Amino acid sequence: MTPLRTSINRILATRIAAIAILVCVIFGTATYLTEHGRIEASVVELAQLDVRRFNRLVVELLDRPDFDPALLQEELDRFADRDDPSRLQDGRFVLARVFDTGGREVAQLIDLSHTDIEAVSQAVDDANFKPLGPTEFRAKTVDINDVTYVGVAIPMLNSSEAVVAQMVGAFALTDAAMRRMRGDVLLTVAYVIGIILITAIFIYPVISNLLSRMSGMTVDLLDANLETIQVLGSAIAKRDSDTDAHNYRVTVYSVALAEAIGLPREKIQSLIKGALLHDVGKLGIRDNILLKPGKLDEDEFEVMKTHVQHGIDVTSRARWLEDAQDVVGGHHEKFGGTGYPRGLSGKDIPIAARIFAIADVFDALTSKRPYKEPFSFEATMEILESGRENHFDPDLLDTFATIAQDLYAEFGGQDGDRAQHRLNTLSQTYFRSNVADLMT
Repeated sequence: MTPLRTSINRILATRIAAIAILVCVIFGTATYLTEHGRIEASVVELAQLDVRRFNRLVVELLDRPDFDPALLQEELDRFADRDDPSRLQDGRFVLARVFDTGGREVAQLIDLSHTDIEAVSQAVDDANFKPLGPTEFRAKTVDINDVTYVGVAIPMLNSSEAVVAQMVGAFALTDAAMRRMRGDVLLTVAYVIGIILITAIFIYPVISNLLSRMSGMTVDLLDANLETIQVLGSAIAKRDSDTDAHNYRVTVYSVALAEAIGLPREKIQSLIKGALLHDVGKLGIRDNILLKPGKLDEDEFEVMKTHVQHGIDVTSRARWLEDAQDVVGGHHEKFGGTGYPRGLSGKDIPIAARIFAIADVFDALTSKRPYKEPFSFEATMEILESGRENHFDPDLLDTFATIAQDLYAEFGGQDGDRAQHRLNTLSQTYFRSNVADLMT
């Protein structure tokens, strides 16, 4: 497996895991809240059933115009004492108060042995339930010391379905019922999380395979673009009686200086493309001027200077090459403002062009040409220093001085193979890594 594919698979696995965890949290929380709400609804239903069961037992008493509160209290006490497993296995009223339609309390059930009865009683009082119609009820759930209670207000009806009283109370789940319901909630949440995780595991290889194929095609296209740039740059260099080794070396030198000043990766990508294509506009210069062995006259030099605009025209035809124009259009500008085509000065010159200018002259001086022998490293650095603030950015020149010796020792005067190998490595670093970045 290639390093790129390994990187993509690692990023993919991390992303799918992160998304799966996020989805688990979202849906797990939603499921928990939904199921918790279902528990509350179940408790409310149990409380309603208990009140209506009691209502049926005392309906004859409630049919009397002025029912005796003492008889209602006896029935309520008797109802609370009934040993009915089907009624008590899920929960029971620990507090119940019956009010007539005038708001007078006529009966009361209170379990003084219950641990939190005072807090429960206070919670019911705070609920302040209002009088209800025949089909209405009110409920409010509260947790006290890890026990779920539901405060309810339920109308009590006579046989004519008229409201003659209202029960207000607190229904408490049994420990067994609480454990069972909470277990059901956790089991449901676990099922949801399990389904999400299993789905993530199954879709990983599918997405990984698709991304691997896509990244392979992307890398092939990227390599083809980079190779085309290198071939085009080499063709220009050979037409100009130069060597393609110059293109490779000057690009390597430029990137080394860019890395030394901490230039962002996307700027270095633009610098590489611009360095390889810096003289692409010379395709538009006639041979009698481009290949003239002697010095150009004034008119000829004006024609030669148009290669910069030709280069901009060429690179503007491909969106992928547009960012190379900082170097293509600015590599003949000078820091002091005496360059061309626009006479830019100082920091108005794009930084990629200022970097390239130093690298270009350094390589030209240290390389052998048909018309000259290479300068020594010391002589080259003296010439560069003489161009400080006039030709070159002084800050960049100072930084280049700290790395120039190592660059000269490795690439100075060498053929293009070593520089081309380094350029291929730089392409891997600054371009192929973009394919993995698609996942970030």
